[in-house]
Amino acid sequence: MTTTRRTTSIDVDAMYDLLLDRDPVLSAIADVHGRPDPFAWPGQGATASSNFAALVMHVVGQQISVRVALVLFARLEEAVGGRVQPVGVARLGAVGIRALGLSQAKATAVAGLAQLHLTGVLDTDQLDDLPDDQVMTALTAARGIGPWTAQMFLIHQLRRPDVLPAGDIGVRHAVKQSWDLPEVPTIDEVREFGERWSPQRTCATALLWASLQPAPTSI
Repeated sequence: MTTTRRTTSIDVDAMYDLLLDRDPVLSAIADVHGRPDPFAWPGQGATASSNFAALVMHVVGQQISVRVALVLFARLEEAVGGRVQPVGVARLGAVGIRALGLSQAKATAVAGLAQLHLTGVLDTDQLDDLPDDQVMTALTAARGIGPWTAQMFLIHQLRRPDVLPAGDIGVRHAVKQSWDLPEVPTIDEVREFGERWSPQRTCATALLWASLQPAPTSI
């Protein structure tokens, strides 16, 4: 599914209804963990201003804790005058971004995103209007953005309903655990396995992540 319409909270309930009606394993996970908001993420408030800010946050947050990512993003925000926009980031440059505590690779990637936006090569304002596959192609062509980061952006910022990050190690372990498989499935195996959940693969992903957490305790 490659809809470009942002999913509403009402849509989420309908998505879960359709998904759980046809998958008893996911339904059992939902019985324990509820219906997690598939689009919620800790950087939501900090990056609500623009797609560009959200994309930068996803790059900053690669392979570090959410707490550290938010600290680094706040430093960048302050350094560019309060809003993370392409002009301010480009003016700061990779050297200035690196000085805020980001790795050299991330500083280069963030500075590069600003240049790509300003030159029109990657217009982040237009990503809402593109289907999922085209967003993936556009984002992964940029330095420092791989499939996982692009998929997280599709889910968290563009609120796309049919995204399965098959390469996510948590998703792969959750599939093994929930379906009692003999070994952790490969990325291709998870991708093929997940076809059964389309067009609600984003909700399926949220449940798979939830299944890795301890069951909530009632008081």
